Amino acid sequence: MNEGWYVGVDPDDTDAAAAAIRDGSASGPADWPSRAVEDGFAANAEEYYDTLHAAAMHATREAVRDAERSDDQQLIHALRAMDDCDRQANELAERVAEWAGSRYDDAGTGVEYARELAQRAPESPADERLRALARRVADLADEGDALRGFIERTTPQVAPNLAELAGPVLAARLIALAGGLEPLAKKPSGTLQVLGAEDALFAHLQGGAPSPKHGVIYTHEYVRTTPKANRGSAARALAGKLSIAARVDHYSGDLRPSLAEELADRMERIRARDSQ
Repeated sequence: MNEGWYVGVDPDDTDAAAAAIRDGSASGPADWPSRAVEDGFAANAEEYYDTLHAAAMHATREAVRDAERSDDQQLIHALRAMDDCDRQANELAERVAEWAGSRYDDAGTGVEYARELAQRAPESPADERLRALARRVADLADEGDALRGFIERTTPQVAPNLAELAGPVLAARLIALAGGLEPLAKKPSGTLQVLGAEDALFAHLQGGAPSPKHGVIYTHEYVRTTPKANRGSAARALAGKLSIAARVDHYSGDLRPSLAEELADRMERIRARDSQ
């Protein structure tokens, strides 16, 4: 006879009930509310369903928490934080340059100028605030660099084949755009090819623009440096191999050098068309 998920579980122990729901199984359906009442687990069907609901909600929260703490999700958080740091550093660097231009004849631009300015001794209260802002720019840029280093070290551990083919940062960006390694592994290569070009794809579907040939994979040298006439072929070839790499990383996790070799051979044939 099938035993209910609740057998051996204290109705007041939500953790144990959630574990029983998450890990238990039954060989077939049964009138579990009636069985639970007969077995003394609940006083009536309503109490059974209340306990079941509480346990199911607890199990769901634990599953969400575990998923959020997974390696690929940590990679996504790091990538988004890096982008935020880089964007804010550049925006504040423009403010620093504009402010500095009103005070100094030799004012420069960009993050590097902000770094230089941050090292100067202030000569007035306005200079002090300007240099403090420049230091914030330098700190944000430094944090962005540190996050990039973390991504470059972590991506090969999370997705070795994807990192090998796309490079660690682009691989992490693809994972982030898909929402995780598993969702990326389940996407067809055509969808992976245009990740990051959602606005252009939507405009195409609305009938007002051509279909995009690529999304963020354009930053890959195989696509970016291929002449325009063959860029679509290069993007398709790259997306096809990246899709395979994502599936291997998710379902197996072993590094397969043959994927990079096959991609390099395919790109060589595509680029050879330009010399014919």
